[in-house]
Amino acid sequence: MPTRSIAGVQFFAPAAYVASRNDAVHSAAETILTTDAVRFVADLARRYTPRVTQLLEARNDRQREIDAGAKFDFLKDTAHIRDGKWHIAHVPDDLQDRRVEITGPVDRKMIINALNSGANVFMADFEDSTCPTWDNTITGQLNLFDAVRRKIHLVAENGKEYSLNDNVATLMVRPRGWHLVDKHMVVDGEPVPAGLFDFGFYFFHNAAELKKRGAGPYFYLPKMESHLEARLWNDVFVHAQEKLSLPKGTIKATVLIETLPAAFEMDEILYELREHSAGLNCGRWDYIFSFIKKFQNSSRAVLPDRGQITMDKAFLHAYTQLLIKTCHRRNAHAMGGMAAQIPIKNDPLANDLALERVRADKLREVKEGCDGTWVAHPALVAIARKIFDEHMPSKNQINQKHDDVHVTAEQLVKPTVGTQSEDGLRHNISVGIQYLQAWLGGSGCVPLYHLMEDAATAEISRAQVWQWIRHRATLDSGRLVTRELVGSILNHELARLSSLNSEHLADAGELFRRLCISDSFEQFLTLPAYEKIIADEKLQPL
Repeated sequence: MPTRSIAGVQFFAPAAYVASRNDAVHSAAETILTTDAVRFVADLARRYTPRVTQLLEARNDRQREIDAGAKFDFLKDTAHIRDGKWHIAHVPDDLQDRRVEITGPVDRKMIINALNSGANVFMADFEDSTCPTWDNTITGQLNLFDAVRRKIHLVAENGKEYSLNDNVATLMVRPRGWHLVDKHMVVDGEPVPAGLFDFGFYFFHNAAELKKRGAGPYFYLPKMESHLEARLWNDVFVHAQEKLSLPKGTIKATVLIETLPAAFEMDEILYELREHSAGLNCGRWDYIFSFIKKFQNSSRAVLPDRGQITMDKAFLHAYTQLLIKTCHRRNAHAMGGMAAQIPIKNDPLANDLALERVRADKLREVKEGCDGTWVAHPALVAIARKIFDEHMPSKNQINQKHDDVHVTAEQLVKPTVGTQSEDGLRHNISVGIQYLQAWLGGSGCVPLYHLMEDAATAEISRAQVWQWIRHRATLDSGRLVTRELVGSILNHELARLSSLNSEHLADAGELFRRLCISDSFEQFLTLPAYEKIIADEKLQPL
C-alpha cells in the first residue's frame, strides 16, 4: 500500500482482508487510498481533530447543564445574526428543484437504483444507513467514484444487470457525524474523525470531476448541535477548496436539523455556512431521538408510542414551522422529512393504507411550505412527486416568507401527549434487536414491519425503552415499565427471532438489553456497536 511511506499515518484492516489482498475490496482500496488522497485526509485530521474534540466536550457540558435544570432558549449573543438582513449565496441550478430526494446506503445496487429512481436528488449515506465496516466504507467510496464518472455497473448473482440511465438524480453525500471516528485510519496515533474520512476521500477524488461535468461536491451534514459545529465544517470546506485550487463556494451543503439544540440555532447555522449553504432539512427521526436524549432526566418529557409522535403535533410541528420560515427568510431551501414506508406486496389493503399515510404527510409538507421531501424507497418517488407537482408548480417555494409564523422556545420543547402501550414497548424492543442484528452483520439499513429502519429510527426505539424504564411509565394496560418487564419481553423476542435468523442475534440482544437497562444513557447506540464491529474484524496493520 502506498500509505506505508506517509509518516504518522497507518491503516488497519480486517485480518481476512490483510490475508487475501486479491478481492474486490483490495481493488477499491488501491483506487481510493492513493498517496495524495491519504495525505489530503491526514492533513484534515491534523488540522481539525482538536476542534472536534473540543466541540464534543462542549456537547457534554451542555448536557450536564440540561440535566441540572437549564432551560433551552435562543442565544443572546447571536441575536444580531437572527435579526440581520442577510442571505445565503446562490444555489446552483441542479439544486434549485429538489422536490423529491431519495436516500440510502452506498452499496453499488442502491446507488444505481436511486440515481435512476426519478428523484431529483439522491443522498448517498455513509452515516445512518451504512454500517462502517472496512468493506462498506472503502467499496462505498469506489462506488461513488464510479457513479460520478458514470461508469458504475453491476451484474447480480441472478444475471440481472444494473447501469445508469441517461438522466439521473443529482448526487449528494452524507458523511458521518462529528461524534464518530474511523479506527481503520490512524494519524499520529489517533483515529480520524469519521466525517473527515468520508468527506475527504470523496471530495479529493470527485470534486474536480463533478465540477467538470456541470455539477459539484454536494453534501448533507448530520447530527450537529450548534453553529460552532457548522463553523468547523465551513472551515473544512474553505481549506479543502484551497488545497485543490477550487473556487470558494464550490461546495454546497444542506444541514439536517435533527437535534434539539440545533433547532435553537438555525439562523446561526445557515449564517456560518452561508457561502456553502444549500438549506436545512427536517431530520424528524433523529430529532425525536434527540428530544428524548436531551430531556433524559425529565419525567415531563416522556413520550408516547412512536406511532403517535407525528409531525403535526407539539415540538415537531413548532420546529418544522420555524425551519421553513428561517430558510425562506434567508433564500434557502427548507426540506421535509423522511417517508420510511416500503411497499407491502402481500397485503394490498395494508399497502394502500401505508401509501395514503405517505400522501397525507407529503401534502402537509408542501402546504406548510417545504421545498422538497425525502423518501426511502423508489416506489414512493412518483407518489411524492405527484403531490409536489400539483401544489408546487415552480422549482421551489422560497418566495413564500411565512412572516406570520412565530415560534417560541416553549413551543420547541413542548412534549407530544399520548399513551404508552405494551404493543408499543414490544415493537420498540423487536425493532431495536433486529436492527442491531443487521448492523452487526454489516447492514445499516433494514426493512422491518413495512418500514425502512436505519440508525435514527432504531435510536428512537431503544431511547424510548430506556426513558420508560427510567421514569416508570405506566402502560395503558396499567402495568409499570420496569427492567423486569423489559427483560421478559426481550427474552421472548429473542426466542421468537432465533427461529428466523440467529446470526449475531445473541450479541444484538445483549447490546440492546445493556443500552435499555443502564443507569446512564448511552449517547449513540452506534458507539458500542462500532466497538463490537471493530473487535470482530480483528484489525491488523496494513
